[in-house]
Amino acid sequence: MKTKTLKKNKVNVVTLGCSKNIFDSEVMMSQLKANKFDVHHESNDGEASTVIINTCGFIDNAKQESIDTILGWADAKKNGEVDKVMVTGCLSERYKDELAGEIPEVDAWFGTRELPRLLKTLKADYKHELVGERLLTTPVHYAYFKIAEGCDRPCAFCAIPLMRGKHVSTDMDQLVNNAKNLAANGTKELILIAQDLTYYGLDIYKKRNLSELMARLAEIEGIDWIRLQYAYPSGFPMDILDAMNKYDNVCKYLDMPLQHASSKMLKSMKRGINREKTDALIKSIREKVPGIALRTTLITGFPGETEEDFQEMLEWIKETRFERLGCFTYSHEENTSAHALVDDVPQEVKQDRANQIMALQSGISMELNQAKIGKTYKVLFDRVEGDYFIGRTQYDSPEVDNEVLVHNEDGFARIGDYANVEVTDAEEFDLFGKIV
Repeated sequence: MKTKTLKKNKVNVVTLGCSKNIFDSEVMMSQLKANKFDVHHESNDGEASTVIINTCGFIDNAKQESIDTILGWADAKKNGEVDKVMVTGCLSERYKDELAGEIPEVDAWFGTRELPRLLKTLKADYKHELVGERLLTTPVHYAYFKIAEGCDRPCAFCAIPLMRGKHVSTDMDQLVNNAKNLAANGTKELILIAQDLTYYGLDIYKKRNLSELMARLAEIEGIDWIRLQYAYPSGFPMDILDAMNKYDNVCKYLDMPLQHASSKMLKSMKRGINREKTDALIKSIREKVPGIALRTTLITGFPGETEEDFQEMLEWIKETRFERLGCFTYSHEENTSAHALVDDVPQEVKQDRANQIMALQSGISMELNQAKIGKTYKVLFDRVEGDYFIGRTQYDSPEVDNEVLVHNEDGFARIGDYANVEVTDAEEFDLFGKIV
């Protein structure tokens, strides 16, 4: 039984998963607002009549979180706390037929490229004149900036192409116009995202064109930082490093998931690169852009990973000393080529190996951060928590990397502004400092 009157035109959008999902939710919200909906992101006021859940379906943990969220809102519908529950995104793209039978409370299911159909279900029109416009869910001073959709890579473990389709680059002129609009509204940092940034342009310009896009974005007044996430090592276009050196507003930061160190494992993963070429690429990047912060992601427990393979990865991490590193355990995903392999590493072994990697990286990060004490960095401030202003250097992306904390007794920072901060102390993943 309903306990309150719901606002019929109010929509609550709930986003799960990666920054690409955040981008998609922002586009959806812009379309809903243009259709006179009162749209909110992850609102807790309980007044929305319709909830739209944008799901993740990448690995087991992400899928479970999405399912739990859907079930929670299905219960809310049963209790009269919401009228309609709709589900979109990767999990829905991949499993909507199965899930529709198991969770009948959901009113409609949509895939990753079905925004027009979702809007039509809500009796709304898809506004073509709004292409590129979004309602930011991040602080206005930074924005995720998707330059392509889908992926053509054959990685054995990855289900993304099943959910996102083939690689499709966005027209460069459109991207430049979108960036100008963001800058005009106060965005200072563009975080370039795609399943594979380095593939940008191959489909529409017949060449890897990321460096030209970076150059055009770097010329936009008001864009102070441009950050690259999700580069692919095989066929890496070295000219993007020239752009990084040429333009002061291109951050010396590169997120390049490498997944493993063992050539045997890389071959089994279908990564198109081996250990020797990986090491040579890292060396070239660091030589070409001194001081660059390299972020990578690794997988433990891929089918056939032996203790010897894992120890090789540990030694490689010690030698390479990545500035930023994340790790996740292998998830056996149906319809990927790896699903034909035997998932022969026990989950507890996968997790133990991931824990060992993160413990090792914690020590490396601590040493790298300690070396920053006494140095001064330009910091962009994102938020206030308690007595601290919290920001980031050019070497850190939101949510996943190090942060800089300044106590309010050590200076005042305006959110969305830059300040020079002298580092006075350091922990594994945080720097502490004072504004100078």
